[in-house]
Amino acid sequence: MPVAPAHPIADLYTEHHGWLHAWLRKKLGCSNHAADLAQDTFLRLLTQEQRGRPLEPLRQPRAYLATVAHGLVVNHWRRLEIERAWLETLASRPESLAPSPEERSLLLEALCELGALLDRLNPKARSAFLMAQLDGLSYIEIAGHLGVSERMVKKYMAQAMLHCLQSGLAP
Repeated sequence: MPVAPAHPIADLYTEHHGWLHAWLRKKLGCSNHAADLAQDTFLRLLTQEQRGRPLEPLRQPRAYLATVAHGLVVNHWRRLEIERAWLETLASRPESLAPSPEERSLLLEALCELGALLDRLNPKARSAFLMAQLDGLSYIEIAGHLGVSERMVKKYMAQAMLHCLQSGLAP
């Protein structure tokens, strides 16, 4: 009976999963988070393949895996930072106004999505958007903070709003 050829990602997993888990454990200091992110790294590769972008033969598989995993580590740290800020905000509110655990989870997920969305904006557009939405600053005030013209602030705001609309989030 002929043996089916191995899948490139399965081979990559078999050969490098242990190394990747150890690499992530050193970065994160937690074996459980490292295991999760190692799995997420290979899941990302499978997802890309399902989207029609097959994995090309790799000359340096560990460097490639480390690059993909590093992006996931950055996202993990960003999520922890957002979660920490959210928990601090909740702690400062009266208990009677605290959302339920389900609402908390949904809000945290939305905050993480928004954070990732804003991170894809250019830094000045992101700053302008946040100053307008969170601080309530006028375009002239934002222009002064950023050292740009009011016209440029309008352009940044248009970029940010278009980005939000394209992603399904309305400001």
